[in-house]
Amino acid sequence: MTQIPGVTAGDLQGKPTSASRTTLSHIMTANDTNLLGTVHGGVIMKLVDDAAGAVAGRHSGGAAVTASMDEMAFLAPVRVGDLVHVKAQVNWTGRSSMEIGVRVLAERWNESTPATQVGSAYLVFTAVDAEGKPRTVPPVEPETDRDKRRYQEAQIRRTHRLARRRAIMALREERAAQGLDD
Repeated sequence: MTQIPGVTAGDLQGKPTSASRTTLSHIMTANDTNLLGTVHGGVIMKLVDDAAGAVAGRHSGGAAVTASMDEMAFLAPVRVGDLVHVKAQVNWTGRSSMEIGVRVLAERWNESTPATQVGSAYLVFTAVDAEGKPRTVPPVEPETDRDKRRYQEAQIRRTHRLARRRAIMALREERAAQGLDD
């Protein structure tokens, strides 16, 4: 991991949640549709990844790569002509990783009705240096009660991700020890 000698993540100047919060907006066209005539989930996922990547890069001050996407939920279909807003922010930071929370909202391009939430996701990004090695990120400083709740929830998701990974690796090792080839 790229480190400044003698500097840990705790030594870096923290950044408030609002410093890297961003919104990406895009109007959906016929090129974005699936066979049902609604916007393809993969198109929405790319917008989610793009917005989260911008937030991760802003917060970390450089390149960051997607490590995982958790809990991508599609709550309602998106249609051609919808103006989609993807709102993202850093929820939690570790040594080199960041959880980015993303909300997807949609509104009709030609109506003045409020946007409704159509999706959400949590992504984990790792900050990397020029050689692609993990590098230290500044801690996030939650500002509001909502930010603090998101930070706490992100810690729970991280604990579950790590426990799931350990359980899967233990199962694979057990199966390999039994001579079972998957």
